Amino acid sequence: MSEEEIINRLKLLGDQKNVINKKNKFGIVSSNALGIYMKDLNLLSKTIGKNSELAISLFESDYYEAKLLAGKIFKPKDLTMYLVRLWTQEFNNREICDTLSMGVYSKSTVAENIILEYSTKQTEYEKRAAFATLVSFCMADKKAPNAEFLKYLPILESSAVDDRIYVKKAVNWAIRSIGKCNIDLKIQVIAFCKELLLQQNTTTKWIAKDTLKELQDKNVRISDYPRSVYRI
Repeated sequence: MSEEEIINRLKLLGDQKNVINKKNKFGIVSSNALGIYMKDLNLLSKTIGKNSELAISLFESDYYEAKLLAGKIFKPKDLTMYLVRLWTQEFNNREICDTLSMGVYSKSTVAENIILEYSTKQTEYEKRAAFATLVSFCMADKKAPNAEFLKYLPILESSAVDDRIYVKKAVNWAIRSIGKCNIDLKIQVIAFCKELLLQQNTTTKWIAKDTLKELQDKNVRISDYPRSVYRI
């Protein structure tokens, strides 16, 4: 399927009522949107298959949903920091941020570079990209030792003072994700969050309390990665 054929398909799937609904219901505002829900993009991406070259062309198009679709057909192994910087500067809502960060960035060979570089960014969605990448990285890398995730706690602590909604929620999400990798990380993250509670910043306290609420719940689901250590 060519880029032109895909764009024409997207136009047929579009409905401007969905643009309004996504704005009112989910707070997703985007420029030049056609109004296509993610379930329809998922179906279309399966029809197209993985194609990094085509994905790059789609992201360069004027249509918002074409950029989302690009994140679904791009092969993570082909990702470079050049593309990361080119794409991330266009993140202007959590939908496109999370689609690219979790679907592509976290599964690439440059995931760690992305987390380190973008955790210091000033714009809200660029910074969120670092932590959305980390959230999915916790699920994508099932063989990493605990130290691979613990090294991010100082970065998360320094960003836990950011009260912007989509940053603080992503930081919270990333801390919880690390804590749910295995029982030892759960224990260490709980201790980490209890230390955060001693700080005076209200955002930091909120993040710590919310994480503790989930991790200390008797019904919380904890994974067992790496399985070579935790599933013997």
